[in-house]
Order: sequence, then C-alpha cells, then structure tokens
Amino acid sequence: MKIVEIREMPVRLSGNIANAVVDFSRHTVSLVAVVSDVMRHGRPVTGFAFNSIGRFAQSGIIRERLIPRAASAPAETYLGLDGCLSPAALTKVLMKDEKPGGHGDRASAIAAIELAAWDLLAKLEDQPAANTIAKAFGRTQADKVSVYAAGGYYYPEGGADRLRDELKAYQDMGFTQFKMKVGGVPLKEDIARLETAVEQAGSGRRISVDANGRFGLEDAISLGERLKPYQLRWYEEAGDPLDYDLNRQVIDAYQGPVATGENLFSIPDVRNLLRHGGMRPGIDIFQMDAGLSYGLTEYAGMIALMEASGFSRTMAFPHGGHLLNLHIVAGLNLGGCEAYPAVFQPFGGYLPGLPITEGMIEVPQQPGFGLEAKPELRPYIDQISG
Repeated sequence: MKIVEIREMPVRLSGNIANAVVDFSRHTVSLVAVVSDVMRHGRPVTGFAFNSIGRFAQSGIIRERLIPRAASAPAETYLGLDGCLSPAALTKVLMKDEKPGGHGDRASAIAAIELAAWDLLAKLEDQPAANTIAKAFGRTQADKVSVYAAGGYYYPEGGADRLRDELKAYQDMGFTQFKMKVGGVPLKEDIARLETAVEQAGSGRRISVDANGRFGLEDAISLGERLKPYQLRWYEEAGDPLDYDLNRQVIDAYQGPVATGENLFSIPDVRNLLRHGGMRPGIDIFQMDAGLSYGLTEYAGMIALMEASGFSRTMAFPHGGHLLNLHIVAGLNLGGCEAYPAVFQPFGGYLPGLPITEGMIEVPQQPGFGLEAKPELRPYIDQISG
C-alpha cells in the first residue's frame, strides 16, 4: 500500500468555557485524513485523527512542512518489513530536517498525522484501534476502561450551583470520579465550588482539581495547604509544567497525590520529570497525551521509560477526553482515561450507545478509532473526505 494524500482541516471547538489560564472559545483543532490507495466498498481506506484538545490547530506546520515530506517520500520509507504501514517509520519521514528539541507545536502537528496512521492501520486490519495498538506493543487489549468526567470549567454565568448540577448530570451518566478547575476565581469562591463538588460526589477522593499551571511556588503550596483537608484524588499542574523543582517542592509540602505531564511533549521531557520532579511510584499520576507528543510511538516510549524507572503504567491517565485516548488506554493497559462528556465538541466524549457503568466503559468495536461513528464529528469527516 501507499499513502496517496494527507489532508488537514481546522475545526473550531464549540462552547464558551475557560480554565484558570485559557479561554477555549477561540480554540481550534486540526482534523487530519491520511488517504491510502487501498479501495474498499468503492472508496479509499482513510485514517482520521486530530491533535488533541485544548491547544490550537497546526495547519501551517502540517501543510507547509509535513504533508510535502510525506508526499515526496517513497512508500518503502514508511512501510514496515511486513509491507504494512508503520506509524513509527512515517514519523521519521515527517521529522526529516527537524532539529532535536523544539517540541512545542511541531509535536502535536506530527501527532495528528501519526495517530491517523494508526487509525488507517487498524482499518486495514479491520480491527478496533485498541486491538491493533495492543498487538503492536505486546499487550492484551482491555475490554473495559476506567473513565472520569473532566468538567468544572468556569462559565460566564453560574458558580457552585451550576457545578453541582453538572456533576449530578455526570453521575446520571454513570461516572463516579470527577475533575474540576481551580485558580480562575478568588480562593474563597474556588473553595466554595470545591466543597459543593465534594458534597455532590460524596467524598473528596472522587474529586481532582486542576490549576492548569496557574501558580508560582508560594501560591501553589498555599493552595495545597487549603486542599489537604479534603483528601482529593489528585492536585493537578499547580505550576509551570517544565518547572520540575516546583513540582517536587509542591509534592513535599502537599504530600497528597499530584498529577502532571500533559504539557510534556517528548521522551526527554518525561525523563527530566522522573529525575527531578519528585514523582512517587504508586502515588502520583502521569498525564502525557499522545496527541500532543508526536503520536503513539513517542507516547509508548514515555510509558516504557516510566516502567524502567520503577513506575507502573497503571498510574498513567492521559490528558484529553476523547476516543483516541480511550483506545490507547485500552491497548496499552493504562490506569484510566479522561472523558469530556459535556465540553469540547465535536471532539470531546465518546460514542452514543456506549454506557458507562460505575465509572467503567467498554471499548468501541468499530474498525480504527471509530471517529466516523461520532455524530458531532461526522459532518467534518465527510467534509475532509471530499
């Protein structure tokens, strides 16, 4: 087989929400199609993916640098020894003439294409992506995945009462664990929101809070002191994600579980977190996201590095509550998956007809990631498909 075309289309996220740092109403996502020369049912088999949620589309990098490299590459450069598409080999093609380092937007641009290659590979095998991923990395696919509802954003209107209603709606869907934002309003108001969430959830151990890198060291530790009595599931990204020493000092002061990693885009970034960030095996959570870090090949390398350093892959809960990461969690046997049941459409959330029971969800059975079966996303897939 060979790749005959790669297409990219920016799609704006719906909704008017914010965290402590970002207004998401202006955000876009790159939807990518990798078109093969294999024909089935009169149409070319095509892989679809996107570059995660909560950043911006990478149209310029994808169209000006990456697509021309793939288009000019001989097919044998991105095929494995078995003649099948190799996402790892395709990544090497896309990285031609790129220097080491500089892992920002380039990492998510390449990830969008690499993940679409996994979708294509799974469709060629007529298997769910989770099964293809498990086989590729020597794992056994999980049939069910633990999921938690990520919400609790800041809205122009509504405070604690709106948050209570939101969590109640998630409970009605079958979720038992939840995440909310902190750091975007005065502390007194945030604590009131947190207490409302804990009351609705029934325990602080069912609630995680996310500061999205909002604080410096002093404020991060101060907030941690206020959070201690609630015995939360975790305290996420208190400060700048690349300030590993801040993370270490927050852990030392807070003592409870912390979570970080969603803004680390390479294996060297994770190595530095493991060396200098104070992370504790069996306690702290790793949230790296394949859609932000060159794709699944690089992400699997991060998980292998964690294990080599004495950390269990069950402490990995990737950022990004969407179908791509649901399949990745199931294929790599990770701890669980974030879910966006009410935000970040058309990409957030899973599929209709997949019930969540006591915080667990079954893996979809459509070939590939199953993005075409997501009603909110299907119109955009039809558009990019031509």
